[in-house]
Amino acid sequence: MPSLSYQPSENSRQRTIQLFKRITTIGDGAENDISIPDAGLSDTHAHIHFDGNSFNISCLDKQVILVNNLKVKAHKLGHKDRIRLGETELTFFLYDEPVDNDESDLQTARLDAYRKMLTFSNRLLANNSIDDLLNALLDAVIELTRADKGMLILLEGNLLQVKAARNLKKETIEDAIQKVSDTIVAQVVKSKQALIVSDALNHETFKTSESVVNLKLCSVMAAPLMEKGDMFGILYVGNDNVVNLFEEHSLEVLTVFAAQASLLVQNALLLNELLLDNQELTERLERMRFGEIIGACDAMKEIFRKIDKISQTDISVLITGETGTGKELVARRIHALSPRVKGPFVTINCGAIPENLLESELFGHVKGAFTGAVATRTGKFQAADGGTLFLDEIGELPPQLQVKLLRALQEKSVTKVGDNRTEKVNIRIISATNRDLEKGIKDGNFREDLYYRIKVVGLHLPPLCERGEDLPLIAKYLLNKFAEEFTTKVKGFTPAAVIAMRKYSWPGNIRQLENRIKRAIVLADKTHLGAEDLDLNPEDFEPVLSLSTAKEEFQRRYINDILARNNGNRTKTARDLGVDPRTIFRHLEKQETE
Repeated sequence: MPSLSYQPSENSRQRTIQLFKRITTIGDGAENDISIPDAGLSDTHAHIHFDGNSFNISCLDKQVILVNNLKVKAHKLGHKDRIRLGETELTFFLYDEPVDNDESDLQTARLDAYRKMLTFSNRLLANNSIDDLLNALLDAVIELTRADKGMLILLEGNLLQVKAARNLKKETIEDAIQKVSDTIVAQVVKSKQALIVSDALNHETFKTSESVVNLKLCSVMAAPLMEKGDMFGILYVGNDNVVNLFEEHSLEVLTVFAAQASLLVQNALLLNELLLDNQELTERLERMRFGEIIGACDAMKEIFRKIDKISQTDISVLITGETGTGKELVARRIHALSPRVKGPFVTINCGAIPENLLESELFGHVKGAFTGAVATRTGKFQAADGGTLFLDEIGELPPQLQVKLLRALQEKSVTKVGDNRTEKVNIRIISATNRDLEKGIKDGNFREDLYYRIKVVGLHLPPLCERGEDLPLIAKYLLNKFAEEFTTKVKGFTPAAVIAMRKYSWPGNIRQLENRIKRAIVLADKTHLGAEDLDLNPEDFEPVLSLSTAKEEFQRRYINDILARNNGNRTKTARDLGVDPRTIFRHLEKQETE
């Protein structure tokens, strides 16, 4: 049995503390599992955590601790590691040292219990089904206690449910709930203490119990399964043929076993819950998936409806939306559903290519057309012949190229740079931008005739922060994708992380979310990512305005918008808004004083 051995003071006897709890606290305070009076220690200075496989000591204070004379903040303990806390040295024993003969049986039983827990822990890591894991646990308990049956009872709400039941032959017991004494179980639930009944039919408390009499019980033991002070289940073992089978040391072994099994059973249940969650997530994703696009909010459903209709035609489509909202995915989906699906899908980013090379990239060039043109080359228009050309960030296109693009779209033909011959092309144009092209037209930066040529149908993608329930689902999809790609143990998000994701505005949209999750998965050393792993801090969240402030902010922006539409004409603005002109004057005066 794992333990810590130490000498509390110079004249005192050596003490040995068995480590059978999930977390064992050490410090100067009397409330600790191991209390070491020492002014140099914090009230709770360190704790030892059993994670199902190993024991790990961590310092809870800003100081360090010494393990084998080395300063550490945390350390995985090995057999006979020496831990220095203040003036006291403790020795960790993973296995029991030789003991006196009168204690050898108990120590052997404890060691056997620990070895069986390690075996069960290894099976947990092997991804066995939850039923197989719980059956293995009961088989180990029955063998350890010499019982002829064992049951794992879990609390589900206010009900007790037998989750697994086994006999000595390692067979599943049918109708197990009928073979359990509800009186004995009720006593364990009430006291949260392990219980031994050596001769149930003659026991002073239980001999009048209807369940004990009807079942003709002989020897029974039951121990609670605890998690953070709350009982979530019971290990119940019995033998209906032998009285006085279980002794006090048997109860101690079962208690130790149950204490360590609590963590492993919780992990097994959590693993099973995660598997069910992943299955549910997969089913939800299939219902919400539109090709490579995931979405179920009203705005995305409307976009999917439009895509279904426009994909069967060759009309030009303009996709607008903030950076990172998935404009190229939408363009690819339109192409995939169109009759042109067997043709090429060619992409060009109009904002990523230098202006002096962009015309050549679009239309191609002939050998010698300019310095460096050592061979004739086709452009994106020719490469997309028979398919779809996606003009990304078309708002970045220089004015002189806008003219040439318009001519190419009107005549459905292009001319290579340095050539006089035109080439016919059969393509569909899909464009995308994060700019306000209508404002660009007013400012003289974008041609109005080109705008109406590329925008027969417009699709506006909402920012991620406005997509409601889509956000956590997309996040979970990306997490599963990258966890598999990078082979990590990350399984999900903490509830606090999901709340933080909803509060954050995500200015970079899905691309930013993707990068945050990818980085967190690579750097994380735990199974569930928290808000801090995603670098989401409270100061990054948009403040929640009071209702009156929000109304005032909206009114101010709306009046300014209508004023702009009316070129600053206050009287016409007041008439459009249905208010007294003095309201507009007061609004402008207030803005001047702010």
